Amino acid sequence: MAVVSLQPRPWPEVPPLTARVARAAFPKGNLAMRIRDELGVVYEDGRFTGAFGVRGRPGISPAQLMMATVLQFSENLTDRQAADAVRDRMSWKYALGLDLDDPGFDASVFSEFRARLVEGDLATHALDALLARLVAEGLLKAGGR
Repeated sequence: MAVVSLQPRPWPEVPPLTARVARAAFPKGNLAMRIRDELGVVYEDGRFTGAFGVRGRPGISPAQLMMATVLQFSENLTDRQAADAVRDRMSWKYALGLDLDDPGFDASVFSEFRARLVEGDLATHALDALLARLVAEGLLKAGGR
């Protein structure tokens, strides 16, 4: 695994151009956009400090990687397909708070990130954060799906 450090950043706002283009294309939104709009901040970089070192080059925001992983799972995409979606889908850029010209990242980042979650014993912690937000918004109830 590459040596990367975590330098926590706040959850990014949607860049104005990304928001304008995404809203023009999807006036009623779509799943990725609704996740962002209805759930707000689900993950924060600080939640993942146990999986990253303090030395090395700054890594990609783990909060954004976790949200991309949720979107990947929701659409049953391979790592390569999910990396392509980060690169070329404006609704994913909207959900992740990325500029339209953001180049994304290599597909291998997903498997490296999952490995860090497992090594840092954070996989359940990450799922719990999403479930807590869904419950708080009334979108999930006990015994529901």
